[in-house]
Amino acid sequence: MAGPDSGRALVLGSPISHSLSPVLHNAGYEALGLEGWSYDRLECDAEALPGVVESAPEEVRGFSVTMPGKFAALKTATEATERARRIGAANTLVRVPGGWLADNTDVDGVDGALNELLGEDTPSCALVIGAGGTARPAIVALAARGVREIAVLNRSDRAAELSGLIDGTDAALEFHGFGEDLQELAYSVGAIVSTVPKGSLDEHQSRLLGHAPVLDVVYDPWPTRLAVAAASNGRFTVGGHVMLAYQAYTQFELFTGRPAPRQAMWRALKAQLG
Repeated sequence: MAGPDSGRALVLGSPISHSLSPVLHNAGYEALGLEGWSYDRLECDAEALPGVVESAPEEVRGFSVTMPGKFAALKTATEATERARRIGAANTLVRVPGGWLADNTDVDGVDGALNELLGEDTPSCALVIGAGGTARPAIVALAARGVREIAVLNRSDRAAELSGLIDGTDAALEFHGFGEDLQELAYSVGAIVSTVPKGSLDEHQSRLLGHAPVLDVVYDPWPTRLAVAAASNGRFTVGGHVMLAYQAYTQFELFTGRPAPRQAMWRALKAQLG
């Protein structure tokens, strides 16, 4: 695997000043001695994204895309991976001859974090909390891992939007509301992936749900209420910073054509988070 000796990559989103992607990617460039590479933030909403991408100079090899631009990124691309099409959104755009390839490396982020949480184990049942943009790659990653029953806990029924995510797999989706017995639901699964924003789960809900290993996509603040509740019950927990790192490793390799120096990138992220 070898790529160009120089290039640029950027992360697009709004707001974007909080993004830790530059910490990860620039640490990777430094570790590999890629002095001709740089990675920056660019404030960009969904409406502006097509123009930014289409007018990018040749030296720009790729874009990381955060909200609210992930749906626009897929529409802007000239080609897309199967998983990006299945999810209906892209967090990655890679320059290819004649245009841009859309991918969704959030799937790798979830899968890598689940490996940290569960090791080689694959539970028969898992629970996804939330049904928004991050829930989609979580469901795809769980189904690809071989989880047979994926429960989705959400305040509204999103079955019509999410059911296609498991097409062609052995997984089945079932949907639950917060008015049900949350503790019983948590005891029935082997892992929980919480995809809701910080503060979405209150103290009581977190205590009821904290009875299985937890991957919480939030990393600031960490630990979350749900992670604290699970840990107090002797369950393993993993934060969103782990997912962030794993999705960045794949992006780094797509942009540069070189293996990601994972240890160096991870050390830089940990140092930034303190």
